[in-house]
Amino acid sequence: MNNYNSPENPEFLNNYLVHMKIVKLLAQRTIEEYYTDIRLFLRYIYENQYNTGKNLEDIDIRDMTVSDIRKISITDIYNFIFYTSDERGNKDRARYRKISSLRSFFKYLEKVAHIIESDPTKDLDVPVPKTGLPKFLSLKESLKLLETADNADSKRDYCIITLFLNCGMRLSELVGINIRDIDFTENRLKVLGKRSKERMVYLNPACIDALQKYLVIRNNNPKAASEPALFISNQNRRISKRRVQQIVEDTLQKAELDGKGITTHKLRHTAATLMYQYGDADVLTLKELLGHSSISTTEIYTHLNDENVRNAVESNPLARIKSDNSDDNKD
Repeated sequence: MNNYNSPENPEFLNNYLVHMKIVKLLAQRTIEEYYTDIRLFLRYIYENQYNTGKNLEDIDIRDMTVSDIRKISITDIYNFIFYTSDERGNKDRARYRKISSLRSFFKYLEKVAHIIESDPTKDLDVPVPKTGLPKFLSLKESLKLLETADNADSKRDYCIITLFLNCGMRLSELVGINIRDIDFTENRLKVLGKRSKERMVYLNPACIDALQKYLVIRNNNPKAASEPALFISNQNRRISKRRVQQIVEDTLQKAELDGKGITTHKLRHTAATLMYQYGDADVLTLKELLGHSSISTTEIYTHLNDENVRNAVESNPLARIKSDNSDDNKD
């Protein structure tokens, strides 16, 4: 979907989308989410200003003007957030995403486009949604998933699962790997992360073994000789994100690990968690490995499961010390 020059948008919205793509280097999916949120907001504002009586989805915003935007106040934004909760049933996280989209949009209008003099979202006071612990597979479950993938007799699928569980890469990063990105001399590969940032991912023996065995099959496929992608589909083209998701879903089901809410991104959580718990990786190391721009993002991976906490308490050298005094001897 490309809405950058859509005739259905006012010019200032199209210009904002171009700015997000060209200057901010946001991923296409992120831009689409921002666009969906901002378009809904502008339709809401248009209806409040002109009382068309239409459903928001039917409102045409192409004729919205800069004057309309300058009339927007912080009260309008609070009313919109209440509307998304009360009438559209948006939960905390969905509402917070809309607020993030609007903050980005109005910051652009003030600081870049100079369309407005003051940003109405600047003093917006909203609670940050609670962040729960990430879902992940235990070491035992991870081994079971790998065993299941290995028994499926697909070197490609096994290699995909292995990279997810060992490298903690994102879905988009895995799909984007080209054969030339792999350096077996240094045992590493190059991936393209968020906002087109390149980083090197180091390969352990499990990854190297899985890659080499898959490449024997991949390189002996003459129909895919001109395709640079590492992972290809049955049509000999770069594998799609959705197909990788299906591979992971199918393998989880065969391993009887479905129903736990595990996705490709949760395998990234799993890799980070296992490296933190078993590999002596500190937060700063994980930050670099996962390609995070902020340490606060990485800190969520440093949780410990209940068993770890229980074991830590029970391993305390004072855990077996009991009082020699009975209740009868109390003062």
